[in-house]
Amino acid sequence: MAESDAEEGASPPKGAPREAHQGKKKKPQRWRPWLRAMHRDIGYVCVGLTFIYALSGLAVNHLTDWSDGDASFKTYSTSHEMGPLKGEDQAIADDLRRRIGIEEAPREIYRQSPDELEIIFDKRSLHANTTTGHVVDEGQKPRFILRVANWLHLNRGKKAWTYVADGYAASLMVLAVSGMFMIAGKKGLIGRGAVLVGLGIAIPVIYVSFAGP
Repeated sequence: MAESDAEEGASPPKGAPREAHQGKKKKPQRWRPWLRAMHRDIGYVCVGLTFIYALSGLAVNHLTDWSDGDASFKTYSTSHEMGPLKGEDQAIADDLRRRIGIEEAPREIYRQSPDELEIIFDKRSLHANTTTGHVVDEGQKPRFILRVANWLHLNRGKKAWTYVADGYAASLMVLAVSGMFMIAGKKGLIGRGAVLVGLGIAIPVIYVSFAGP
């Protein structure tokens, strides 16, 4: 019995092919390292754009949760006591701009009433009582980072950004496809990977089937 066990664990005799003892080995797939390298480098390039689009997407998805209903701008209102304001409407507007620190030229200046002067800018307005000198400055201020992120996400810039956005979308598709083939075996596309890919496809399909477009 001991001799039999020893023979089973013994090394193959000299001169015998090693493959015959261990079984035929699979040749390594040389394209996988190149695929992983490509996936890695494209992923690094896409990090910045991914943060921008993901942050903007979260902000727009929860648009109704913003207190003023705008993810790009926040509203404000401040009051100033300037004392009686005298002179022509244009002169009063120029004086208020200088004292408040507004460099932008107004789009419109008009009297809402004999004592109420309205000074309208692109994103703000001054409501001045020329008798009391009470001035209300109200308007919108861009939200930090979100304003730029939403501006890029909604492709409101110059046409050149369309090419950047298209390149980013194509890169995401390359990452998605290459990611499916990076790992071989049961954890790759023929095993657990197939289940997860199917799950990712099923989520939008099921949602559209029940909720409708």
